[in-house]
Formats: sequence, C-alpha cells, structure tokens
Amino acid sequence: MKNVTDSFVYPGHWPSAGSFGFNTDILATNPINLSVVIGVLIFFGKGVLSDLLDNRKLRIVNTIRNSEELRERAVEQLEKARARLRKVEMEADQFRANGYSEIERDKLNLINSTYKTLEQLENYKNETIHFEQQRAINQVRQRVFQQALQGALGTLNSCLSNELHLRTINANIGMFGAMKEITD
Repeated sequence: MKNVTDSFVYPGHWPSAGSFGFNTDILATNPINLSVVIGVLIFFGKGVLSDLLDNRKLRIVNTIRNSEELRERAVEQLEKARARLRKVEMEADQFRANGYSEIERDKLNLINSTYKTLEQLENYKNETIHFEQQRAINQVRQRVFQQALQGALGTLNSCLSNELHLRTINANIGMFGAMKEITD
C-alpha cells in the first residue's frame, strides 16, 4: 500500500512532461483514472443524471396518476353498469310478473269469451230448433185443416140435396135475424 500512496505524493515517480509513455503499474494508474472519471462523471453527469431521474420520476408519477384516474373512471362505470343491471333486472322481473299475470288474465278472458260464444251458439241452436218445430207444426196444422176442410166439403156436397141446402140456408138466415134483433 505504501507504493500506491507514494505514487500520489512522491513527485519523482511521475513521468516528466517531455516524455510520453504508458504506465504499466496497474495499482498506480487505475485509482487515479477511476477517480478522474468518477469526478468528471459526477461533475458533468450529475445534472444529466438528475434530469433523467427527475423525468423518469415524473413519467412514473404521471403514469400512476393516469392509472388511478382510469381506475376511478372504470370503478364509476362499473358502478353505473351494476346500477343499470339491477334496474334492468328489476324491470325484467316486473315484465315477467306482469307478463304472467297478463297471460293469465288473457287466458281467463279467452275462456270466458269462449263460454259466452258457446252459450250464444247453444241459444241460437235452441231458437232454430224451436222455430223449425213451430214451422213444422204449422205446416202439419195447415195440411190437416186443408184435408179436413176438403173432407167436410166433400161430405157436404155429397150429402146435401137442393132441398136440404135451402132449409139450411133458411135456418141460418133465421138465426142471423134473431141475433140481429137481440143486438138491436
């Protein structure tokens, strides 16, 4: 170690200014070179390194801020989306419940209208049957009346002679005359 410190202090060890050469003593030259390089780097590189570190620090801080802002916005959007989802789920439940009740109501209305229609058709059927029965009864009555009238006319025509016919007419005229006197 004495040689290293002597090389700094002892001027005879330094080469003269008139000669140029390489110093092969590694222990003597490396600490001097290193100290010069480190000194130059510290003196000139201190500002550059400080600026680089400050810029890097600012970029990191800005990135963190931006990330926090993005995270906050994402959390807000997530909360809004969850609120919308809850609202949509509630509306879907309402629609489902209303839909089921509306379907049941429509089903009951359809059943009721079908029963009413069936009742009306049954009434129309009964009215049609009754009408057709009355028409058939009337037709039968007319035929029976026509046949009875024809039979009576046939019997009267065959049984009545002119004399009997005149007596019947006179008797009827007498009855009408008596009725006329009573009403007068």
